[in-house]
This record gives sequence, C-alpha cells and structure tokens, in this order.
Amino acid sequence: MQLSFLREELLKPLSCVVGVVERRQTLPILAYILLRHKDGRTTLTGTDLEIEITAEAKASAKTAGEMTIPARKLLDICRALPEGSTVSILKEGEKVLVKAGKSRFTLLTLPPTDFPSIQAIQWDQTVKIAQRDLKDLFEQTHFCMAQQDVRYYLNGLLIELSGHTMRVVATDGHRMAISETTLHSTVKPERQAIVPRKGVHEITRLLADIDDPVTVHLGANHFCVQTDTLTFISKLIDGRYPDYNKVIPQAQATLMRLDRETFKEALSRAAILSSEKYRGVRLSVADKTIRITAHNPEQEEAQEEITADYSGQPVEIGFNVGYLIDAVSALKTKDIVFTLIDANSSSLLYPTEGKYPQYIIMPMRL
Repeated sequence: MQLSFLREELLKPLSCVVGVVERRQTLPILAYILLRHKDGRTTLTGTDLEIEITAEAKASAKTAGEMTIPARKLLDICRALPEGSTVSILKEGEKVLVKAGKSRFTLLTLPPTDFPSIQAIQWDQTVKIAQRDLKDLFEQTHFCMAQQDVRYYLNGLLIELSGHTMRVVATDGHRMAISETTLHSTVKPERQAIVPRKGVHEITRLLADIDDPVTVHLGANHFCVQTDTLTFISKLIDGRYPDYNKVIPQAQATLMRLDRETFKEALSRAAILSSEKYRGVRLSVADKTIRITAHNPEQEEAQEEITADYSGQPVEIGFNVGYLIDAVSALKTKDIVFTLIDANSSSLLYPTEGKYPQYIIMPMRL
C-alpha cells in the first residue's frame, strides 16, 4: 500500500487527530494512528479508547488498504519538511517508509487489526447546529469544569437538549457557567448527557469559527460531532448531574452595570497582590463605587476603585479573583451586569445584550 500527499494536505488532518493520542499509554498501539484508503477516501484515525477522532485527507493511492504509523513522529516529520513537499508513505512488511524529496524516514508499524475502534453505535438523537454556535457554547463554559473531582460527573460538561434549545452547563462546585443556543429543529424527548473534560477540550480545538453546520449525535453512552471531513466520538460520563437551576440566584439586592474592560483590568491589577493560595479579593460596593482590595501573607495590599451604575444596598463580599477574571473575560459585550445579594450569597454575571452566558460565583470568607 502506498499513499501520496501534499504536505499541507496531510498536516492539517494529522494535527486534528494527534491531539487525542496520549504521550504515555498502556497499549503501544495507542501511540499510532490508523491510515486507511477505501472507496476513494483516505482517513486518519486516532484514539485513546475514550475518544476517537477521524479526519479525511486528500491523497492519491492505487490500491485500498490500511496501515498504522507512529502519530507524533509522523507529525514532527511533516512539520519539519519544506512547504509544498510531496509526502509518500509506503508500507513494506513491518516498516513504513516516508519519503519527501531526498528525505527518507523508516518507521515501525503495528498490525492494523490491533488498532481499537469504536463499533457502530445506535444514535438516539441527532441535531444540526452551526460550528460557530457549538464552539461558542463550549468556549463560554468549559473553564468552569472540575479537575479530578471525586464527584466524577463534575469533571465534564452537561449538554441538555430540550425543545428548540441546546444548553450547556459546567461547574466545579465553586462557580458555574450556563450558556444556550436555539436549534432549528425540535428535540424530543428531553435529554441530558455529560461529555468528559478531555473530550470537551478536543472538540473545542477542532471546531472552526464558521457558519457551516455540524451534526451532533447522542447515544446511550457516546457523543458524536460530524463535519464534512471530521468525525469526533467521545464516551459519556455515566452519572446524574446535579439540579443546577437551584443554584441560580433569584433575588437581586444589588444590580450593577459595569464597563467590562475597566472591571477586568482593575481585577487583574488587584490580583497581583492577592494570596497565591486563596486568590481572594474583597469588593466593597457603596456610593456608586466598587472598591477592590487584595492582601497577601506578606502584609502587602492592593486597592482599586471603579465607578458602577447600580441600585441597591451597600455590600461587602469576598471572591476568588481568578473566578471573576475568567467570567468577565468570557463575556464579550462592552458592559456587563453584576448582581449581588449579600456577603454569603452567590453572585451572577451576564451580558447586557442577551441573557447568556451566565456565570454564578460563590463568595469567599476573607
């Protein structure tokens, strides 16, 4: 079996697939990608047993066939080759010969039959959504997912399909992000699925900021996103997500309208002198002014003041400054709304234009 690619035509799909390949793996075959030419189509597939990515590449081949090839080594070779090179990949027994111009690389191959693949899956629900919209949903929420939490269902992103709406929710127990978009078709019955953390990061990386539609499939245990040239499949986290609606603050004692960039810059400056361990800052809201103060164990102090258009009672409250900066950075409108109740209640941030994304942040005791 021999395949011939233009360097750039191989590099792009290869970069898509290699992201899922673990640097350290228990099975040697998981360091390889499967290269297959069948029915005039050439595909590259990578997997870590939890996630599988298949990308299509333009190639010329005389015969159908398949082979495995070390993923990161092939990627490094392609990156190092000159632009416009023609890359030839030839399987010879237990070796693969990669040639480009006067460059030759002999790599080890493993039997394609050893390569694990996710079997044909029965999809329960299918929806279409613009790539840009799906990418936005993930980018607006993914940073609130937990990392290695014993509550394993928090180490992922909740996707909720209901009626004409796709909603995504992420929380680590201290903060929560919610965003949603409208679908063109109606989804019945309602469905919830939890996509694992790595799967969320990978699909966010793969999606483009374009209006072309993607197809989203949900099965009993798998989540799939398909474009014309890419198929992404991830196992789902088996668990029940907590009722996030109970966490959304209903009362709004103090409602502020802030210039997003001014607030973000003030938080970033105050964060410099916050405690490295707890990252706490105190917000004092009174007389149409927000005073932001930060202290650290060395008895150093930072103080910032910004004006705020607000209605309500004076409030003093502590927050993890990193959580505030993440939420403010993810909002894109010039002005944002920041609501407070009291020193012991969660706050809510959202854009002035539209209702989503929303960010709920728990207060800190300082």
